[in-house]
Amino acid sequence: MNFIKLPQKFMLLGSGELGKEFVIAAKRLGNYVIAVDRYANAPAMQVADCYEVISMLNADELEAVVQKHQPDFVIPEIEAIKTEKLIEFEQRGITVIPTASATDYTMNRDRIRELAHKKLGIRTAKYAYATTLDELILASEEIGFPNVIKPIMSSSGKGQSIVNNSNEVETAWHYAIEGSRGDSQKIIVEEFINFEIEITLLTIKQWDAPTIFCSPIGHRQERGDYQESWQPAIISDKLISEAQAIAKKVTDALGGAGIFGVEFFITKEEVIFSELSPRPHDTGMVTLISQNLNEFELHLRAVLGLPIPNIEQLGCSASAVILAKEHSKSISYQGVAEALSDKDVDIKLFGKPDSRPQRRMGVALAKGVDIQEARLKATNAASKIEIISA
Repeated sequence: MNFIKLPQKFMLLGSGELGKEFVIAAKRLGNYVIAVDRYANAPAMQVADCYEVISMLNADELEAVVQKHQPDFVIPEIEAIKTEKLIEFEQRGITVIPTASATDYTMNRDRIRELAHKKLGIRTAKYAYATTLDELILASEEIGFPNVIKPIMSSSGKGQSIVNNSNEVETAWHYAIEGSRGDSQKIIVEEFINFEIEITLLTIKQWDAPTIFCSPIGHRQERGDYQESWQPAIISDKLISEAQAIAKKVTDALGGAGIFGVEFFITKEEVIFSELSPRPHDTGMVTLISQNLNEFELHLRAVLGLPIPNIEQLGCSASAVILAKEHSKSISYQGVAEALSDKDVDIKLFGKPDSRPQRRMGVALAKGVDIQEARLKATNAASKIEIISA
């Protein structure tokens, strides 16, 4: 399958910061992009050709925007989408990235976990499900403590808790329900893995060429959400090869083309599959400074069937998130000049129209002589940005 003829028309379902960078990559090759989200002035809308504000869980509203714009490609960027409609669109000849079924699988943590563990025989953390608090209490006892409780459908770590004992389960249940996206009330409880490092392996599945990989990205999370990432993550060649083999096995089962963010727990001796996103990954924002082709450009090339002759890692690099501290409908930023005063540092502000506590508003990027220096420069730059309620 080859889509070298340009331009193509993309409909982006979800228009956050990752979508914004994809739109920028698509526009640099002259493509036409419709950005869709549930609120106006979302980041990707600011750089797209046009935009639509709808509920992506509403099948009729999805149908209406597709009928109106007739896209060549539909590219989901978030989890809260009526995936049954994506299957209909695909049956009508619209290419859904990576595929409609792959999107449906990965929208819910239970389905991708079942695929990896039960169908493909891949090592995962022990897990169980619950749809009521009583079920969660029993499941937590079965898995043991500490464990991790989270919704089967959420984004950016919302609703995720580390639970140390039975007294904390009820609080974790309510937090998971509040953080759930879509119409699911199903919760997953997982074995807590005492890992040495958590990595994202950006895996590029191509239509008519071999699957290729970026250097592994290490990352640190708080509240289930990424706070900083760095590339390359220092792990042995043996473990990298194991992670690549697992990532290829899962993405081959899902099909289609595009970039997948495949997450792993790495222990001293084991590679344990964690999660998968069928799109650019938030931890992969480090590639905006670390590679000759960033994850958004790689995603675009894979989708269009364009060649990817090489992926060059440009040295030790890191990213650190810029978080809001309070609710505000009107915001501005101070400290940008100070943040950019250090060598090999960059700042990306996403242009979100409002803020709330812990909302990701931007990212600091840095290169260093080693990973330690790159991480320090990135976190220092991020700390200099002050978000002001205007």
